[in-house]
Amino acid sequence: MTDFQKLFSIFPTLTVGVMGDVMLDTYMWGKVERISPEAPVPVVSLNKKEYRIGGAGNVAWNCQSLGAKVSILSVTGNDTEADLLTDLFEANQIDTSYLVKSVDRTTTSKTRIISRNQQMMRLDAEITDDLNEQEEAKLLNSVSDFIAREDPDIIIFEDYDKGVLTAGLISKVIALCKESGVLTAVDPKRKNFFNYKGVDIFKPNLKEVKEALNLLLADPSKADLEQIHASLHSQLSHAISFITLSEKGVFYEENGKSTIIPSHLRNIADVSGAGDTVIAVASLVYAATHNVQLMAEIANIAGGLVCEEVGTVSVSRDKLLAECELLLS
Repeated sequence: MTDFQKLFSIFPTLTVGVMGDVMLDTYMWGKVERISPEAPVPVVSLNKKEYRIGGAGNVAWNCQSLGAKVSILSVTGNDTEADLLTDLFEANQIDTSYLVKSVDRTTTSKTRIISRNQQMMRLDAEITDDLNEQEEAKLLNSVSDFIAREDPDIIIFEDYDKGVLTAGLISKVIALCKESGVLTAVDPKRKNFFNYKGVDIFKPNLKEVKEALNLLLADPSKADLEQIHASLHSQLSHAISFITLSEKGVFYEENGKSTIIPSHLRNIADVSGAGDTVIAVASLVYAATHNVQLMAEIANIAGGLVCEEVGTVSVSRDKLLAECELLLS
């Protein structure tokens, strides 16, 4: 039987790099009491505003919440949003030494307007072009310095198709990690889906897999998912497929061993950020244990836990530990 107290005590000994598209999430709460006389839209009287870490930053935040030493590896704009995001990282003990600022980019920001726990509107500001050659070279140097100085256990690629993870960068960083004995995990998006050749953990969701492989399966069986792993492996030569199945749970396959782990019953409030939590927790558990079954079990619980909260939140270490002891012992 797993000693979860002992396992969770390993997390603070791990060093993690999170590489990908960082974002500033702004939440604005208010009340709707009337319709605008100017147009048929609700008037929201704002009473609260909050900044949170989003995108790849949310993966870093989740890793840090479990006690790991985390550095963020990304490119932001040179703007107010970048300053706000950097302050948030530092307030949450996430190292920003390897963050690159560019005058040619805008820091991705998403503003959500919420009333009565319902999202009324979202405003996005972003540049989704790939990094230019200079930005790419700077970020590669930054990642190389991070590996040399920090000797990380794992680097997590968190791809939101915003241009920070380019095909060239992905292959070069995976090669660097292999040379240095650093594990790699990825939460992919469509554009670079098949560029993550040779990663250790490949974690798409089912929708992304179906789009990438042009599949029309409504409710795939275990045999279907095993075939999906075979199709992915033929193109990626990766070690582990770890596919999230929304309310159905998660599937993994490694070295011919595969399982579907059902989700646990939850009061779902908001699914945003759940994938970030799943890849963060899976990466830490695998780096600590190299046990793929345990990785999938704990990440499955963590993804459900954060869905009980509104907005982007990091997983609570104490809640996750208690749930593991309750559900897995």
